[in-house]
Amino acid sequence: VQLVESGGGLVQPGGSLRLSCAASGFTFSIYYMRWYRQAPGKERELVAGISTGGRTNYGGSVKGRFTISRDNAKNTVSLQMNSLKFEDTAVYYCVAGGDYWGQGTQVTVSS
Repeated sequence: VQLVESGGGLVQPGGSLRLSCAASGFTFSIYYMRWYRQAPGKERELVAGISTGGRTNYGGSVKGRFTISRDNAKNTVSLQMNSLKFEDTAVYYCVAGGDYWGQGTQVTVSS
């Protein structure tokens, strides 16, 4: 089982990034997928989730700015992040169900 995140980096406030997660080794299409994040010294936070059928759910701090999507044919889940703020700085993790976690990708919002 592998979940490999990509797309993190350094961005200025107000900018955008798109994270991607490539899944392999399990039946991706039957798993609820989530993005979590964790900033230094803070608790892990749910960012967004998407059901097998595409129903989405967002954490309050990102609602209206972030968009989660999935492609079951390509076994990928993405997170489009717009209007980024300093407080969005964290390591972002892709999660399949409650079972599988990626290694994380760093997002840093800084001027």
